[in-house]
Amino acid sequence: MVNILHIDSSPRAERSHSRELSKEFVSSWKAAHPEDAIAYRDLGRHPVPHVDEAWIAAAFSLPETHTPELTEAIRISDELIDELLAADRYVFGVPMYNLNIPSTFKAYIDQIVRANRTFAIDAQGGFKGLVEGKKALIITARGGDFSPTSPFAAYDFQEPYLRTIFAFIGITDIQFINANSLNEGDARTQSLSEARAAIQDLITQW
Repeated sequence: MVNILHIDSSPRAERSHSRELSKEFVSSWKAAHPEDAIAYRDLGRHPVPHVDEAWIAAAFSLPETHTPELTEAIRISDELIDELLAADRYVFGVPMYNLNIPSTFKAYIDQIVRANRTFAIDAQGGFKGLVEGKKALIITARGGDFSPTSPFAAYDFQEPYLRTIFAFIGITDIQFINANSLNEGDARTQSLSEARAAIQDLITQW
């Protein structure tokens, strides 16, 4: 049995393409692999808090020294990291906002990228990811065309950032399905069709 963590980050409901496509993947996967367990978190409708001063104080001090206030400040981070580590695979639905990710997903990343939990620092100051042996699928929805052959490819700060930050904590086996040109009429229809075809192909390969 495989444990899958499915996370959506769009604040939109039925009009969200990233939600629609991530749901389509998970539903198709569950139909093909009914024995697998799927946990779901909706960051768009139930956002996690941003890092604050108390969080930083708790994250960079020993747990046994924590006051009740610091324990509470780090509680959600512990919960999110435990959930992340319990999963074998991840499905993330992420819209593009202003060339990158929405703040809902950035707040989540800031909660889970944590020293001594998801990455370590060695004596020489080097970094090592601790979340190893996992796979991730990231389904993005973009209004414009940011595909590799597009003149706007250099404006895509979404996929490079996500590859880098997840690799930093040890997740390097990452597949992307990017639905581009969703604000462009006929191009949107073609892009969604291509994304759905990629989803079905990945069901048999992932």
